[in-house]
Amino acid sequence: MPKVIHIVHFKFFSTAKEDSIRNVCLRFISLKDACKHPISKQPYIVSVVGGKDNSPEGLQNGYSHSFILEFSSTDDRDYYIKHDPDHMAFGGYLTGIVENNVMVMDFTPGVF
Repeated sequence: MPKVIHIVHFKFFSTAKEDSIRNVCLRFISLKDACKHPISKQPYIVSVVGGKDNSPEGLQNGYSHSFILEFSSTDDRDYYIKHDPDHMAFGGYLTGIVENNVMVMDFTPGVF
């Protein structure tokens, strides 16, 4: 099965404090180890990287932080987005810090 790249972009409320933003980012990165496969009970996210935007192009449309996750399969990605309890719990932590219009895009490398 081909791997899947899952990209998430956050817009933080202008009232969000820097320490709250940092905590959201660190919690998101920690999902790599927290999320466990339902059968193997082992971490199943292959990799997670992320950070604050530093592009000089001015095309961010308010999005300030991006994260890239790699999954071994669409099945793993689908479990993550629909069922993973740690991912679901993380979503609740965003209330009042991250605007509701999170942008997500997924792709399979080399499939155009």
